[in-house]
Amino acid sequence: MKSRAKAKLENNLNNKKIPIGILGGSFDPAHKGHLSISLVSKKKFKLKYIIWAITLKNPFKKKSFLSLKERIKICKKLIGSKKFIKIRFFEKKIHSNKTVDLINYLKKDKKIEIYLIIGADNLINFHKWHKWKSISKKCNILVFDRGGYKTKSLKSVAYQQLDKKCLRFVKFKKINISSSQLRKI
Repeated sequence: MKSRAKAKLENNLNNKKIPIGILGGSFDPAHKGHLSISLVSKKKFKLKYIIWAITLKNPFKKKSFLSLKERIKICKKLIGSKKFIKIRFFEKKIHSNKTVDLINYLKKDKKIEIYLIIGADNLINFHKWHKWKSISKKCNILVFDRGGYKTKSLKSVAYQQLDKKCLRFVKFKKINISSSQLRKI
């Protein structure tokens, strides 16, 4: 017969949530910066896997430069043998391109804990995202600085209003690259 303490410990281990990351975006195109923050997130937060949730079109941009098929192909080539990164297109399945809807869909699995991975430039406009306060209540938000955006992001509406327990700035060796810079080449 098991002791109560041992049974409680086993129960806690069985109920432990699986940490996963979501890096959403148009990936137009994907680049080493996406890969770098994925690697850092996995290591620092012990994430089981990271979903690159590709959107057909960024709601804040006019149009995508590359087709969805081309962007998925580039993502697959970039990640190579890194099996912990899952490339997914959810919009047809969930009938939405909103982050909060993706989080709600994924949270149907009660065993996972979500870490939303964003750049500091996204935190600046996070208050414009659909149901942005709700997002912060449903997951952890990991913020990576991009080319000097941290100061501005610390003054943002979202940073001022969100619970800091769910929001973490992540230190890492920055890669000075962006999809918009690559499109200009």
